[in-house]
Amino acid sequence: MKQIIQDLKSGNTILEEVPVPNVKSGCVLIKTTRTLVSLGTERMLVEFGKANLIDKARQQPDKVKQVLDKLKTDGVMPTLEAVFNKLGQPLPLGYCNVGRVIAVGKGVTEFVVGDRVASNGNHAEYVCVPKNLVAKIPDNVSDEEAAFTVIGSIGLEGIRLFKPELGETVVVTGLGLIGLVVAQLLLSNGCRVIGIDFDQEKVDMAKAKGIMAINPGAGVNPVKYVEEVTCGVGADGVIITASAKTDDVMHQSCEMCRKRGRVILVGVVGLNLRRDDFYKKELTFQVSCSYGAGRYDEDYENKGHDYPLPYVRWTEKRNFETILYAISSGGLDVKSLITEEVELENYMEIYGNMRKRGSIASIIKFPEESVIERVVAIGGSGFKPGNGKIGIIGAGNFTSSTAIPALQKANAKIKYIASAGGLNAKILAKKVGAECATSDYNEILKDPEVNMVIITTRHNLHARMVLESLRAGKSVFVEKPLCLNKAELDDIEEACKNAPEGVTLTVGFNRRFSPFATKLKQLAGEGPKNIVATMNAGFIPADVWVHDLEIGGGRIVGEACHFIDLCSYIAGSKVIAVCMNAMGVNPEENTDNATIILKYENGTNAVINYFANGSKSYAKERIEVYSQERVFVIDNWRKLHAYGTKGFSKKTGTMDKGHKDEFALLNERMLNGGAPLIPLESIINTTQASFAAIDSLKTGKWIEI
Repeated sequence: MKQIIQDLKSGNTILEEVPVPNVKSGCVLIKTTRTLVSLGTERMLVEFGKANLIDKARQQPDKVKQVLDKLKTDGVMPTLEAVFNKLGQPLPLGYCNVGRVIAVGKGVTEFVVGDRVASNGNHAEYVCVPKNLVAKIPDNVSDEEAAFTVIGSIGLEGIRLFKPELGETVVVTGLGLIGLVVAQLLLSNGCRVIGIDFDQEKVDMAKAKGIMAINPGAGVNPVKYVEEVTCGVGADGVIITASAKTDDVMHQSCEMCRKRGRVILVGVVGLNLRRDDFYKKELTFQVSCSYGAGRYDEDYENKGHDYPLPYVRWTEKRNFETILYAISSGGLDVKSLITEEVELENYMEIYGNMRKRGSIASIIKFPEESVIERVVAIGGSGFKPGNGKIGIIGAGNFTSSTAIPALQKANAKIKYIASAGGLNAKILAKKVGAECATSDYNEILKDPEVNMVIITTRHNLHARMVLESLRAGKSVFVEKPLCLNKAELDDIEEACKNAPEGVTLTVGFNRRFSPFATKLKQLAGEGPKNIVATMNAGFIPADVWVHDLEIGGGRIVGEACHFIDLCSYIAGSKVIAVCMNAMGVNPEENTDNATIILKYENGTNAVINYFANGSKSYAKERIEVYSQERVFVIDNWRKLHAYGTKGFSKKTGTMDKGHKDEFALLNERMLNGGAPLIPLESIINTTQASFAAIDSLKTGKWIEI
């Protein structure tokens, strides 16, 4: 599902893809239809997120003191880590949610599936909310109107603390969303209401609702005005719903009050109070706490223990119900307060400028249909720092000639090498100084010291060993291919989603790590490209295991996947459709002479020529990229030529297909933690594309992914 969050570190307001919550005991799961944006509270959060570190500190002096105390006790680095970790935790935005109940948790009897409800849920497609923070919506109240329930309750709680009486004169300072709601409710309660705001549009709107509204910016003195209206007595009290940093609002409120008047603060203003203001008139002052009784009470809000009505008449939930009744009965008009309605995907129309004059209430409309996904693929959770010990399953040629030399250069710690017969493992382990050799790879999976399992066996064993390793809580590096069929891929994807934090999956798509490939990607930049990748793969006899579809999977799935990944890396996008044609009149699915065409989401077009009928005296691999009147050519991983670029023409060196950097990065991540080498969704997309190529050959059609 999608949810709006505020990134405190970057300052960005983000529409993030997150898992749908499970319904908890004592809660209801709601499919959102509308939410209301609190332009006051949410603007403060957004602006705080955008502030630099110094400004953030200035806005939270109490937190600065905590940091200084921690510096004294824990030292610099732990304190910095704690601060940046806190800033790295995004804030969910929103608390005015409307939707339909789609599931009820254990112990919930007040609601059933299908109920239309208002709650304090966030701006998210699905929200799980405790039952005491949810109220049913009357049939004659629209979703848009019901979205005002929670924010209306904030104003209502201020009124309840004020305890107005019929005929009293009440000043409402700040005619924003809450202020206009408060003023209307006071009018319904038989009070004479004076509203104050510097925004003339809001003043005019208040006047249209029967409120005596004034704009100090237009030359009206609020204190004198109140004195004149009350024949010199002063207002019975002031409810402050404004947001201001100065203390002037409090001083002015006191001046407007009669003797023994009361001041209620619902908004946020400076609170350096003057004793004389309260002393001379014996004024009372109280700060209102959000929606009502029960707020921040764990037993009430999260455990569902209601306060007995005879003793606590107005709770959060009962305030919700009161606002809904006021809307239903016509005592509260909120439709006229709606400034704009935007679709969820256009949320930045609101959050891009939250200080637009005249803005009062913004409504976000949510999609009617959305898929419930309990887990969202996020590209792997990243490596968890550890001791970096490795267990290798497979002691064949790739292990001995490529993997282990690269690991040794990276100073990797190899604890185990396993092979089915044990002999190859023993010889290789002795040669490279590994701690153990074994014929039972389960010993690797059981050893808590092993952080990473490297799988270099024949292709048909990859999926099973990957699954066993992930389920044992080990990070996995598996040489390509990841697996041989869709069922195996589905099982692996599920295992990755359920793996513990810090457990990652890496597939040996080494070409993307070559210095030639990384330089090409840097030079080519973003945007759609034309890519031609040609592999002069060479002839392999038909009786060799790689051609066996049950063991090797064929050369397209087993080896051409390298080039699908490389093209995806250069494209910076994912494959959305595949077409493959093979040499011959009636080509079979098991071919090694084929042309694969890849269509990418960002418009990139890639052609992979995988040929086994060429001369071995010719270079084996060639990559060509055409983009923005430039051409880039990698020649057999020894040369990179650039045409049409400024400041760069070529790079040469010894052959480097990326294995060295790939294993060096792998070892570094195991030791220090960090992001996955290749995002999980990219690994899955590449594997799906290799299967789609075979399906295309069978059907003679484009295959969409």
